[in-house]
Amino acid sequence: MSSEPLLRLENVGKRFGGMTVLHEQSFSLAPGEILGLVGPNGSGKTTTINVISGVHPADEGRVLFEGREIQGLPIFRIARLGINRSFQVPKCFRGMRVRENVEVAATFARRGAADIEAILAETGLASHADDIAGSLTVNQQKMLDLARALATNPRLLLVDEIGAGLNPAELGGIATLLKGLAARGIALIVVEHLLDFLNRVTDRVIVLGAGRMLFEGSLAAASKDPDVVAAFIGG
Repeated sequence: MSSEPLLRLENVGKRFGGMTVLHEQSFSLAPGEILGLVGPNGSGKTTTINVISGVHPADEGRVLFEGREIQGLPIFRIARLGINRSFQVPKCFRGMRVRENVEVAATFARRGAADIEAILAETGLASHADDIAGSLTVNQQKMLDLARALATNPRLLLVDEIGAGLNPAELGGIATLLKGLAARGIALIVVEHLLDFLNRVTDRVIVLGAGRMLFEGSLAAASKDPDVVAAFIGG
């Protein structure tokens, strides 16, 4: 794993109307690292990855990818630089076949048929390649969402609540997949409420509360931090 940051946020802030939802967020991420984002509902986790991916522009601070400022760039340019994401609610083309969904994303990145087949196999979708996306189970649709992101050849992958609603076996498979991606040098930011799952894939988490960074370190240490405890249970 390189010691040079792939991604760096410097005092990033975001407002919606008169409400500040992110306050001076600063952190970095190395190639091949998995960082967990943890916090109660409304703490700013999804807003953070929306800012990184270009869904929402930052109002203050800087977002740098490989040393280049990317805040304010359109989503497609950020994707071309090597940043993509999956969504808590999968965004696949439900009326298209699974392979066609991945082909659309692969065309964006100029990837060929061999890459598409490898991605379908890696995400467990090879046997469903000709199925209509809308007929897939929740877990399969999440895998398709992830497959579409992978087809754009990202170096940073943002994963939003991929574990929600899945059983232990499905969670185990996703944990293995994410760790395999990191081993290839892909950096990941994983937004997740399932702390046991997150503990399986990363040694470092950032805990957010009301848009502020409350803690950075291991989950074990976070559970003993008074600010973290107050954010989750009140007080």
